[in-house]
Amino acid sequence: MEKDASEPDPSRQRNGFVGVLYGEFTDLLNDRVRYSVSLTESALTIQRISSSPGRTKVVFNLTDCIGCRAYRGPDSADVGAYFTAYFYPFKRRWMSAGVARQRVEQCFRVALVQDPLANLQEAERWACAIRDASVLQAPRRDGVVYAEVRRPCRFMILVNPHSGRGQALQLFTGHVQGMLTEAAVPYTLIITEHQNHARELVRNADLSQWDALVIMSGDGLLFEVINGLMEREDWQEAIQTPLGILPGGSGNALAASVNHYSQSPPVWNEELLLSCGFMLCKGLVGSLDLVSIHLSSQQRLFSFLSLAWGFVADVDIESEKYRHVGAIRFLMGTLVRLASLRVYQGRLAYLPFKEEPTLPKGNNPPSTPQHPSLCSSLPCQLIPNTSPNQNSRHKHNSTNSNHNTITNSSNNAITTKRLETQSDGKTRAPEDSLLPGLDQPVPESWTVVKEEDFVLVLAIYQSHLAEDLWTVPGAMADDGLIHLFYVTAGISRPALLRLFLAMEKGAHLACGCPHLVYEKVKALRLEPISAQGMITVDGEMVGYGPVQAQIHPGLARLICG
Repeated sequence: MEKDASEPDPSRQRNGFVGVLYGEFTDLLNDRVRYSVSLTESALTIQRISSSPGRTKVVFNLTDCIGCRAYRGPDSADVGAYFTAYFYPFKRRWMSAGVARQRVEQCFRVALVQDPLANLQEAERWACAIRDASVLQAPRRDGVVYAEVRRPCRFMILVNPHSGRGQALQLFTGHVQGMLTEAAVPYTLIITEHQNHARELVRNADLSQWDALVIMSGDGLLFEVINGLMEREDWQEAIQTPLGILPGGSGNALAASVNHYSQSPPVWNEELLLSCGFMLCKGLVGSLDLVSIHLSSQQRLFSFLSLAWGFVADVDIESEKYRHVGAIRFLMGTLVRLASLRVYQGRLAYLPFKEEPTLPKGNNPPSTPQHPSLCSSLPCQLIPNTSPNQNSRHKHNSTNSNHNTITNSSNNAITTKRLETQSDGKTRAPEDSLLPGLDQPVPESWTVVKEEDFVLVLAIYQSHLAEDLWTVPGAMADDGLIHLFYVTAGISRPALLRLFLAMEKGAHLACGCPHLVYEKVKALRLEPISAQGMITVDGEMVGYGPVQAQIHPGLARLICG
């Protein structure tokens, strides 16, 4: 149907809307200053109305917008109404190189008529249009399919007031609280009171009341939450609850990883908090791999970050005494441990990850094609696929360090699949089909490392080990891989220090260090022989002794950009 040529073009009409919403409004502080404002599906354009040439125009990408609200002014005699949009674009830093997200607020006064209610309705129309358009302009990442973001979201936010330098609560109120208000995200704030408080809480919570669980702490509190979810009878549904991370601790490895996955430039401290808060307000949800870990005590844990033995575990635990200085505690711990470098004896074996062969052009694809990572929105649809008590952190003696089970068995596959079940027959947790019993030899398909003298063994499944340690540049939260690093004995102290300094920029694998080995694996087993040592899971110390682990791709869900 053709438009009548005699009709004016609504897209150019004041406050008309056909593809473009257009209006003229005054400045918040000066009624004599007027702006022309236009809204398209991707941007908000603001231009000052002036008779002088060279009028300045500012364009805000709606990808950077987290919310917009309409309201009446404080003066009851003012017939005007207002709408304010909140943006967090990348801008150059004031005092250093590079860019980071910075808050920008744009406010306009609507006084088209002398009717206060009509002006408020117009302001609400603009605020609603900006919110709707910004939701559709969520940040997009290569190789990721995004579904439509839906609102509202209901967040349970767990804050560990003792994490890091003890400033997590102040950081939340100073930086995040305002962002959630701007994005109109309702939440309930819970302050954890003791170790495993979060674990107990989510284990028994009515999760139907929440669209996401958000952790404001270091990585230890998320470890509690994940294991609390996996201990529920309805773990299969519970673990699908989207998890959000806000950096409030010393390491903040997952927060740094999430920032990296969003293809944002590297940031630290409050800038990292602002970046994660922005992604939280946007509410996109992706898959998160978890790793099932079996200890010699027959305890089973679920891990989202790392399994460490040797140097890394030593630094993580021994640097606890420097917690009051913040993230620099790890540098201090590294220097102390380098001064008395230890070598650990143990046996290591792993199931290598085999790359899918590339098919020649014209061949049929595999029967189970690899789909791009799927991100959905809040509230979620099911998609198939605190600091520990310092008094408990001490060295453990190995009770079975001489029991060698890292020898290949004659079977190429594990024929017995073990399921953890309850008395009513319900599955308690996902089966570890790649792992034999800890008292059984590993299958022939596994690789047994010949060396038995190690400085460190690190299995990691995120890109960062800390805010400033870019350990696996190519890792993704849902790549289905355990990234296994180990450093053998014989490395010098300066060479080990160079590795960690290079890791700040993700360049450690290019150092050509003959003692550093990197493998992509699906499962692994570690059997310490040394009588003393420490093993950590997600930075938390666990019982010392034989341990094995298997990846479970996409088992959990993570709020990401």
